[in-house]
This record gives sequence, C-alpha cells and structure tokens, in this order.
Amino acid sequence: MKLDVLVVGAGLAGAAFAAALRGSSLKIGIIEARPPYRPPGWDPRIYAISPSNADFLATIGIWPHLNANRITPVYDMEIHGDAGGRLDLSAYDCGLRELAWIVESSLMQQELWETVKRQHNVTLLCPAEPSTLAIDDDTARLTLADGRHLETRLIVAADGRDSWVRQAATIEARNTPYGEKGVVANFRCEKPHRNTAFQWFRKDGVLAYLPLPEQQMSIVWSAPDALADELAALPPTELCARVAEAGQHRLGALELVTPAAAFALRLMRVETVVRPRLALIGDAAHAIHPLSGHGINLGYQDARVLAEQLATLPAWRDPGELSILRAYARARAEETALLQYTTHGLNRLFKPADPLLSGLRNFGLNLTNRLPVVRNALMRYAIAGRF
Repeated sequence: MKLDVLVVGAGLAGAAFAAALRGSSLKIGIIEARPPYRPPGWDPRIYAISPSNADFLATIGIWPHLNANRITPVYDMEIHGDAGGRLDLSAYDCGLRELAWIVESSLMQQELWETVKRQHNVTLLCPAEPSTLAIDDDTARLTLADGRHLETRLIVAADGRDSWVRQAATIEARNTPYGEKGVVANFRCEKPHRNTAFQWFRKDGVLAYLPLPEQQMSIVWSAPDALADELAALPPTELCARVAEAGQHRLGALELVTPAAAFALRLMRVETVVRPRLALIGDAAHAIHPLSGHGINLGYQDARVLAEQLATLPAWRDPGELSILRAYARARAEETALLQYTTHGLNRLFKPADPLLSGLRNFGLNLTNRLPVVRNALMRYAIAGRF
C-alpha cells in the first residue's frame, strides 16, 4: 500500500492530526494496535483542555459532538503553597470565558476515532503493529507484524512516550525520572466545587482537584513513589479520608467513584523531533511533569501545527521534505521548551524542605496574588498562547 502520510498511533494527538487533514488531498494511513476502549462510568484519565485547544477540536469537528453533560468548564483556580502561600486565578478577572475545560480522555478518544473512521482520505489499519522500518531518500517503508508492506512519503510518530517509531529511527530520548508517580482517581464530593480547580504544593508532592459534573471531582496527586504506591493500595474509605485531609477538606467528605491508579512521572526530551520523512508529535516528542496540566495541550498543538504545514502545501510538494518538517520543529520548539523547563523548575522549587526556600516560594505566590495586573497578564499570556 502506498500512502502520502502514515500515522503510527491513533491516540489523541495522532487522531487529531489526521482529523485536521480531513479536507486535504493527502492519502493518510493510521496504524493502531486496538480500537479505543470507553470504560463504563467515569474515566479516571482526565485532562484540562485549554481554550485554544477546545477551539482547535471545534475546528476539526470534534468538540461539538462531545457529550456536554460530561464536560466541566473551570472558571476559577486556587493554588496553595506549602507554607501559607496562595494564588487565586479567575477567568472573569482576566476577561476570559473559562480557564480550561475538564474532559475525560476516552470521551475525546472515542469521538476522534469515529471521526477518522468516516474520513474519506484515511485508511485505518487496526489491529496492526509495526515490525520493521526503513527510510531512504524518497520513501519510508514500514512492515507490519502480519507481513503487510506499506510505503509512505512521511511517517508521523504518535505512538506515545515509549515510541516504537522513535526507537526504530534511532532518535535518542533523554529521560529524567522524578522518582514520583501520579495517582489518579475520581470522587463524589460533599460540597459543590463551583467550577473551581484546586492545587496544593505539599511537602509530600503536588495535589490537584479538577471539577467534574454531578458534584464530582478528579485528583492528580504527584507523590514520591513509596507514597504513591501506598495511596493506590489504600481501601476506598481510607483513600477518601487521606485525599480529603490533604485537600484541607475544601470539598468536604469524599466518596470514591473510580479506583485509584498510579503512573510513573518523568521528563523526556528528544534530540530532534524531525528527520527526513519522519516527524514526532505528542508524547512521542516530549513528556513533562503533570503539575501544569499541559501535556495533552502540547500534543494537540503539535497536531495542529504539523497539519497546517501539510495542508497548505502545493500538490507538487513532498510532505516528507526535511525543510517542511524543520518548519514544524521550529514552530513548536519555543512552547515545548518553555513548558518543559517551567514545570521541571516548579517541581524542583517546591520539592526541597529548606525553610528559607519555602519562605521565598510562598512569598512569591502571595506577592503575585496581591498584584492583579501582573497575575491577570500572566494568565492571559498562558491562555492566549497555544498551550
């Protein structure tokens, strides 16, 4: 089979990239090991989608089809330091409709999958797994585990943090383990959250409450490995008590809705996101600490920018040309580096128990909170940007 673009991985970034090319004449293939799974009840994998990415998903026809009863806008956010520091963010004060939207991963994945299934210029290869990859001057050749052979002018690696394509192309990834895991779970709350997100920089990690519909909320607790394993193994009543206490009982008593799960956290930077006939997007291209909630937003913007680069090409241009792919890499470099180093720096800043450093970081939060012009300008910059 001969293609113009072959996407390996139909996760959120990969499927969004293909959907963004729905009006293109490019012939696109997507390789995925299995169709997306929509768990019963609520998905513990929750993302905070920035307004700019909600607009992107609307542009490619996804957002209007998501179940509005399972999406929550965030209008306010409270950020608490580990020694009395506090920063309050308000969409209203910043002149914004909302700060973010809280959406289940599988809800977006299912709609993206259904969209690309209907797309006239997309061939879905599922179930399928890659086996070998060879790239020369004119073509990238990929063999599937079942023996099928594919030829394409461009391969887009969207196959996650442990990307098979990235490894097959011998692109080096530098991983910095945090010695932490992110613990996720959903809860029913005694008190209404009023569309407010909460974040606590604690001595034992960073805890976030993200609002869900029906007076529920989701947590992401980035904690040292031993504590994270302990939390994930707790009986439901004990976990609810620990999470409520850690969140200063801000939402009252909690009732567990989905079991806790934990995943390892690491910073990942790659030596390059493009090679001739190859581009990395999403988690295949970068991994950041979840305390900012921007990992998925980076992936969606990778998809948007690369799709825009290809969609505007004249018919005679080769989508796998290195000059075209380098333009994509340049366009994504600043935002990716900024978020990687900012989240990494915040993690390092709030980790040490040094009393002097604790005083300085909490003073910084309080000072920013008392300067509305500075606080709101920072918020508008973040929201108006592509994250």
